Amino acid sequence: MQGAIAVVNAGSSSIKFSLFAQRDGALELENRGQAEGIYVAPTFRAFDAAGKLMAEKDWGKGVKLGHDGALDHLREFLRNALAGRTLLGVGHRVVHGGLKYTKPVRMDREVLGALEAFVPLAPLHQPHNLAAIRLLLERAPELPQVACFDTSFHRSNPDVAQRFALPAELHDAGVRRYGFHGLSYEYVASRLPQVDARAAAGRTVVLHLGNGASMCALAKGASAASTMGFTAVDGLPMGTRSGNLDPGVILFLMNQRGMDARAIENLLYKKSGLLGVSGISSDMRELLKSKEPRAALAVDLFVYRIRRELGSLVAALGGLDALVFTAGIGERSAPIRERVCRDAAWAGVELDAAANQRNGPRISSAASRVSAWVVPTNEELMIAQHTARLLA
Repeated sequence: MQGAIAVVNAGSSSIKFSLFAQRDGALELENRGQAEGIYVAPTFRAFDAAGKLMAEKDWGKGVKLGHDGALDHLREFLRNALAGRTLLGVGHRVVHGGLKYTKPVRMDREVLGALEAFVPLAPLHQPHNLAAIRLLLERAPELPQVACFDTSFHRSNPDVAQRFALPAELHDAGVRRYGFHGLSYEYVASRLPQVDARAAAGRTVVLHLGNGASMCALAKGASAASTMGFTAVDGLPMGTRSGNLDPGVILFLMNQRGMDARAIENLLYKKSGLLGVSGISSDMRELLKSKEPRAALAVDLFVYRIRRELGSLVAALGGLDALVFTAGIGERSAPIRERVCRDAAWAGVELDAAANQRNGPRISSAASRVSAWVVPTNEELMIAQHTARLLA
């Protein structure tokens, strides 16, 4: 009997998981779910591939289950779900791999130590990604673990696209544009040949629009430029992150407002973006329903910055053959896609409004010079495939 691959995405207060069965050389989703509120009011939900609830538990308010308790519960669930089959390995989403880790890597304590050096570059994600790996190394050292990085896909960017106009010593020390959401872009790029052969062989801009948002220019399926840079706070405004910011604003906050590094970090990562502008919510669905002027302003700014960044990425590619929308907002918000495509008319995009309301997959008209698509991302499958290949 063939085995299975588990995929873990550990955040600050949640652990998401997927279980893929290995059958005849292919990976098929069997279960997915998450433990949430693990430090305040833990809950666990698991579903089958069709979305049917398979298991649930609620520990109640005030319980601090933590990452260790949540992982212990997840391991017990997986033991039952495997039903005697072998768990071949666990694949983890890790946000930052730096310059050294440009492809998935088998985890051990030495690699874990090296990845801890990138915590300052991804403070919202990296510590928690690594916490799950560390715990499994301690509790199940015989279980193979593989780290897959959100930065790896962008290492194909030309050197000039990775540089800041700073002294060479800083560039050599690692101060450069890394790009993120790479696992999502890699999956979309792998799907393009089946979706649109012209896009796969040509110049495509992919819009990963969710609570975290970015855009990536693909040249023949390889990353050529990204809106995110040194950290995952750069580029587009996001749910709670500011996006692109004049460095002089940081100096102003320090010199005139007396804010220290931690206060500025909290502002830029947790209190800005759609939430900061609207003062209402970081959820695009709530903002689109709201009649408050500040909610409309937050949406306007989000769409405007996409328009600006699209022009930059099209220039980097030297033209455009296709637009692809993915992630939560990109896959489900017809109003945002419509506004983005209308704004991209200058580039040759002609929207099919009815197809857009149906969520595609093609949302551009037959006569459109540039095609536009909705392609659901699947970072979990991408991680599972990487893990299976590396362990094989």
